[in-house]
Amino acid sequence: MNSIHPTAIVSPKAKIGDNNKIGPFVIIHDDVEIGNDCEIGPHAVIYDGARIGNKVKIKQSASIAHVPQDLKFGNEESVFIIGDNTVIHEFVTLHRGTKETRMSRIGKNCLLMAYSHVAHDCEIGDNVILANGVQIAGHVHIEDYAIIGGMTPVHQFCKVGCHAMVGGGLRAVQDVPPYILCGDLPLRFAGLNVIGLRRRGFATQDIEALKKAYNYIYDKSFNVSQALKKIEEELIDNKHVQHVVEFIRSSKRGIIGK
Repeated sequence: MNSIHPTAIVSPKAKIGDNNKIGPFVIIHDDVEIGNDCEIGPHAVIYDGARIGNKVKIKQSASIAHVPQDLKFGNEESVFIIGDNTVIHEFVTLHRGTKETRMSRIGKNCLLMAYSHVAHDCEIGDNVILANGVQIAGHVHIEDYAIIGGMTPVHQFCKVGCHAMVGGGLRAVQDVPPYILCGDLPLRFAGLNVIGLRRRGFATQDIEALKKAYNYIYDKSFNVSQALKKIEEELIDNKHVQHVVEFIRSSKRGIIGK
C-alpha cells in the first residue's frame, strides 16, 4: 500500500508500485512509472517519461524527466530511466532524451548530490557519484563507479571512464580515461586511482598492469597511437587494460593530457 500525502497531485494514469511514500506537494504526471519502496520528498515533480526503479529516494524539490534544454527538441516522446537504489538529492534536475536517443539513463546505486544536473541523452552507469552542483551536459556517457567532484561541469559528448575520479571545481572538456585520478586546470591526468581500485577489490597484478599502461600513454616520448601499440604488444591480455585501449580508440573528443 502506498502512502500519499493529501496535498500531492498524482495522475491516475501514472503506474505506481507498492509501498511508496509520496510527500507533500509532490506532482506526478501521466506517463510515469514508479517501482516499489520508493520515497519522493516534498515539492518534487515527476514529469512524463520518468521510469523509476525500486527503492529510489528522491529528495525535496527535485525535477525528474523534464523536457530537454535543447532548441532542437520537438516534444517527441522520450524517457528518463533511474535504476534501483539510486538517491537523488534536493534540487537535482534530470532531463529526458531528444529524438537522437529518446532516452537519458542513470544506473543502479548512484548518488546525485544537491543541485546536480544531468542533461538530455546522457548515459550514467551504476554506482556513480555526482557531488554537489555537478553539471552534466547533453550526450555525456559516464561509466560505472566514476566519481565527479563538486561544481565540475562535463562538456557535451564527453566520456568519463569507469572508476575514474575527477576533482571538484574543475572542468572536463575532453574524455577522462578509466581508472584514473585527474585534477588541475586544464584538467590533467594525476595518476591511477589506486586507493579506489583497492577498495573495490582489484588484484595487485591488475593495478600494476594499469599503471604500466598509463605510463606508456602519458610518456611524452610516445604519441597516443604509439602508446596503444606498445600496450597491445605487452599488456593486452589484461581485461582492464583492454578496456582502456577500447575507450581511447573510441574517443571522439580526445583524452585529457598530463
